[in-house]
Amino acid sequence: MKKLSKRIVKLLSKKKLKISFAESCTGGLLSSTITSINGSSKVFTLGLVTYSNQSKINILKIPKRVITKHGAVSYETCLSMVKNLNKISKTNISVSITGVAGPKGGTKKKPMGLVFIGIKKGSKTLVKKYLFKNKNRNSIQKSTVNKAHKMILNLI
Repeated sequence: MKKLSKRIVKLLSKKKLKISFAESCTGGLLSSTITSINGSSKVFTLGLVTYSNQSKINILKIPKRVITKHGAVSYETCLSMVKNLNKISKTNISVSITGVAGPKGGTKKKPMGLVFIGIKKGSKTLVKKYLFKNKNRNSIQKSTVNKAHKMILNLI
């Protein structure tokens, strides 16, 4: 993870780009991996941990009907999170994460390990769905951050 974080900070710095994160199931782990790198203050603007539905609604201004209709762990919520984070942070790149890290909280429709990662750069917005099977909470969080790192690198 450290190697990817260093590459991200280096590339963002080189291209003079700013990045922001809105995390749910990773609880700030993505922000932590970036801020652990020397020089990250030049590129990292904002990291929000919007863990509860209430914080998604109040801070990220996710319409309550989106969460009610689709759930907190959904393509629609993740998309709303990344778009609204981008408006709030005014960064070049915004990343949102929502998912079920477990061990409880999963359902048949939304099992433990289901994660959505959203990324927005300029007019380009992408939301990807992942299912990390046979993993515990900690490894789901780490796998999610790893995927987010790769998505960021692909977009820079």
